Amino acid sequence: MLQRTLGRSGIEVSGLGLGCWAIGGPFWRGNQPVGWGEVDDNQSRAALERALELGVTFFDTSDVYGCGHSERILGQVLAERRKQVVIATKFGNIFDEQTRRITGASAEPTHIRRACEASLRRLRSEYIDLYQLHIGNYDLARVDEVLETLEELVDEGKIRWYGWSTDDPARAEAFSRGPHCAAIQQRFNLFEGNAQTLAVCEEAGLASVVRGPLAQGLLTGKFNEDSTLPSDDVRHSWDFHQGEQAKRLQALGAIREVLSADKRTLAQGALAWLWARSKVTIPIPGFKRVEQVEENAAAMWSGALSSDQMAELDELMAEAYGRQR
Repeated sequence: MLQRTLGRSGIEVSGLGLGCWAIGGPFWRGNQPVGWGEVDDNQSRAALERALELGVTFFDTSDVYGCGHSERILGQVLAERRKQVVIATKFGNIFDEQTRRITGASAEPTHIRRACEASLRRLRSEYIDLYQLHIGNYDLARVDEVLETLEELVDEGKIRWYGWSTDDPARAEAFSRGPHCAAIQQRFNLFEGNAQTLAVCEEAGLASVVRGPLAQGLLTGKFNEDSTLPSDDVRHSWDFHQGEQAKRLQALGAIREVLSADKRTLAQGALAWLWARSKVTIPIPGFKRVEQVEENAAAMWSGALSSDQMAELDELMAEAYGRQR
């Protein structure tokens, strides 16, 4: 089964992790939904249990997912296997757990410390393996202050390593100066992503933890022109008849055959593309159901796409979508 190294930490993890945004359930920023709709906690726990059975060892969440709910579900399932898994979570958002509303953002030292303690309680853990700043555009002039606080938390045994969830290469490079920086989390898939940010990870010896590896579900092939999404889903405004999602749906038709070769599903092909794209990528597809975990985890047994398949996809994407990866 495919394995990856979590950057400078040297920690070996499964080549695929689980992104735990969706299992947090609904939450809002103002009147805008930023969750993935209603969830069944029993299904979430069953999916996590199945992931463990299938060899998944890396789990990525955030304190803000479901305003604490995702971390609580993870804590319920992983607490008794704590030494067998690697847990990544994030800080930076201020929220109300009762109303499930985001009320602000902060990376002040006092907030980082409070957020860390709260995450440890919800996760039922004495330490966090990878603690990530969750404000993608945070002021570069204040990065050293954040790094200093994180290094103090490392010294105190509260966290082991840290990173930044940002798509900006300058911010990724700035954080890479931290002695215990192990990863940058970035959005990357066949349709989108900043190659410069990925290059920073490769050059600095950091893992690229890939959020959105399936383009928020588009690369699973489950959507068509008539698809609609519920009002409490972060994707509720998607329009498959015009605009960006329509273009992507059309491009998917052009690359479908290559992605699904060698008995892969579309989702497995999209994950295999990421593993072939760089040796530092660790995709973290989201999930709500056991079946999704099983399909994504199975991709680790097939591994990366071949160089010929990658070259063919580059040509097809250049023709159908006007982008080349």
